[in-house]
Amino acid sequence: MTDGENSGTAAARPLRILVVDDHAVVRDGLRQLLAEKFPDASFGEAGNAQQALDFLDNADWDVMLLDLAMPGRGGMDVLGQAKNIQPRTKILVLTMYPADQYAVRVLKAGACGYLTKESAADEVVAAVQKVVAGGKYVTASLAETLIASLGGADGKKPHEQLSDREYQVLLALAAGKSVKEIGAEFSLSVKTISTYRSRIFQKLRFKSNADIVRYTMREQLIG
Repeated sequence: MTDGENSGTAAARPLRILVVDDHAVVRDGLRQLLAEKFPDASFGEAGNAQQALDFLDNADWDVMLLDLAMPGRGGMDVLGQAKNIQPRTKILVLTMYPADQYAVRVLKAGACGYLTKESAADEVVAAVQKVVAGGKYVTASLAETLIASLGGADGKKPHEQLSDREYQVLLALAAGKSVKEIGAEFSLSVKTISTYRSRIFQKLRFKSNADIVRYTMREQLIG
């Protein structure tokens, strides 16, 4: 077989789509939706971070639809490791979190697009088509946010210096959750969450949870 025939065969390989979400009904719905548009595609389904990483270790994937909110290690952890395991995989985040909470952070981490679960079905399909073609998918409002975030280091928001996990804890505390509740949500000990809380206070110079609530409301990180 010639080199040209080999490259043609590779180009014709069916699309491989990995759906990562801890809710089976969501995974099934996405698979059915995308199978209608991409009838020759093959699918993988992962219900948690470890399953997603196992899929990435064992096969090549063209696109991964990734939820951020999963028990234990969340989507941010998967995103960081996925770019090392399979840098060519296009990662499209599909989550319940509003774009103003996580979109800039995940796009800077290497995702190719960001959608909320309130998105219409045709928007999800359009997003997959866009990233498969090599582009990035963002809404018009998110594009404005991204442009605003491209300022120099001097214009960096204080919360942008937080690690991904610290940022998640910040939002959880702002939502009124206790250290124990946050620990259960992320499958981490109370001591570990308390350490994250202390780091947040130190980096942002907070003295109480009330400071967190005021800051996140002022920066429009929470509704």
